[in-house]
Amino acid sequence: MAKKRPQTKAGKPQLKDGEIAVVGAREPCPCGSGRRYKACHGREAAHAVTELVQRPFEGLPGECDWVALRELVPAATAELSLKGGLPEGVPSVTLATVLPMAWPALRRDDGSVLLALQNDTSSGDLSRDLADTLTRALTAEPGTPVAAQRAAADGPRLQDLLDKEAGFAPTVHSGFEFWIPESAENSTPEVAASLERANAAAIPTVKLSSVDSAYWCETPEKNHLRWVMPHAEERLLDALARLHAAGTSSLGEGTRLVGSFRAHGLMVPVWDLPTGMGAEECEKPAAEFAERLATALASDAPLTAEERRARGGLTNRQVTLS
Repeated sequence: MAKKRPQTKAGKPQLKDGEIAVVGAREPCPCGSGRRYKACHGREAAHAVTELVQRPFEGLPGECDWVALRELVPAATAELSLKGGLPEGVPSVTLATVLPMAWPALRRDDGSVLLALQNDTSSGDLSRDLADTLTRALTAEPGTPVAAQRAAADGPRLQDLLDKEAGFAPTVHSGFEFWIPESAENSTPEVAASLERANAAAIPTVKLSSVDSAYWCETPEKNHLRWVMPHAEERLLDALARLHAAGTSSLGEGTRLVGSFRAHGLMVPVWDLPTGMGAEECEKPAAEFAERLATALASDAPLTAEERRARGGLTNRQVTLS
């Protein structure tokens, strides 16, 4: 899973009227009071958090892949299309899992925009926070990063800014070299150091082509398949329980459905795979499992006692990430 990278703060910015800073709870408050942030303006920030939006990407094309890029994939990009087209001087807008130094967004020298998805945000509506960052990035000076700030409670959401008729096609990368455009002859030492650290920590990940929103990853102990699914949770749990009780929930010899987790309102079943089972070897078993799952999802028959036990086991191994 891609890690959240802490933001570093330079200097001591001063608060403007009505502004809520984004700093560590134990850091000195930027207002200059001398108190820690959590005991000063941090109280205001805590009360300003909006109600949590359980499915912030609902209604966007590729909702499952948005969740995967937010929670599972270390290095990936996806081109975004805006309603009404791109503003003048902005040749492209690209979603990225993370950016150097945990920047929320970057306006490149050529005017293109990179928007980071995995940064921590300050409200309960990730979509609104990202839309605010994107809006500011579109008008930022070329060659500058966009700082974090709290989005207005009545500000636009991604669903208001993005073209819902456009597709969403993530590209998974082996590293973070996409940070540095091919036209750049060199990068700053800070960006180079951040790139080296990020590449060293990235878990090898591949998006399967035979099914939607399934991602293979390699770890030292074993490999895994993590599959973000759009189905209603209760119905999906029933379907997985039917397959598990029937002995058909695996992806082949040596594989095992070990549980699932919730992320941004969707379920993500997880399989353990043998170390030698690569992404290509997952393609056919995943496609066959998708057919079995579709049949199980279509069944309205009451669960048998064995299926109920299987469902209980799956539920007990379920965790919530967000």
